[in-house]
Amino acid sequence: MKTRILLVEDDERLAQLTAEYLRKNDFEVLVEGRGNTAEARILDERPDLVILDVMLPGKDGFEICRAVRARYHGVILMLTAREEDFDQILGLELGADDYIAKPVQPRLLLARIKALLRRAPAIQIGIAGERAAAADPAELAFGSFRISQATRSAYLGPDSIDLTTAEFDLLWLLARHAGSVLSRDDLLQQLRGIGFDGLDRSIDARISRLRRKLGDDPENPTRIKTVRSKGYLFSKHDWQ
Repeated sequence: MKTRILLVEDDERLAQLTAEYLRKNDFEVLVEGRGNTAEARILDERPDLVILDVMLPGKDGFEICRAVRARYHGVILMLTAREEDFDQILGLELGADDYIAKPVQPRLLLARIKALLRRAPAIQIGIAGERAAAADPAELAFGSFRISQATRSAYLGPDSIDLTTAEFDLLWLLARHAGSVLSRDDLLQQLRGIGFDGLDRSIDARISRLRRKLGDDPENPTRIKTVRSKGYLFSKHDWQ
């Protein structure tokens, strides 16, 4: 079966061109032009990935992302205004898996989609997935915290931690290198295949969300620590 994408974009010409390009690259593409009906379509049709514009009639992309995130576990890629750092951070805070600035270059959009889907649980098949599984342990545990790459799940004591695809990938990467400091450049290279440009705040936004979900003190975090001028460290301890 082809991977299904729901493109939420009110610019009809842009939506048509984008959909045609993605279909030529073997995706099934559905198009929705209004924000006030996008939420229902996401939850009813359950696409593998949603491309969600911020500026939409009826309801904006931020509202939609906030409304569906707890019930929709597919990938959300947000389209944000160029240079609007606030848009990017807010989208990630609301649970988007990634963002891309408009105007969108089709080949960049395609590459970003493929990268996101490779990390999505339903798409982890084939040789690359087998190699990754062989190279990494299937499960890690630190005190009351457990995380499983095989089932893409995480628990704190008996409670399951609700994570987006991007949050799980970041948490797994940090846990796999527990006790070591990972820089923003390390994390971005591993997760998105790009270096840190000194401005990208996506890692910081996700770290903030992970700390909240892990019950870490935002003022004095002990589970995911900030090492000044170096990066982040996942603690092997402090998981009682």
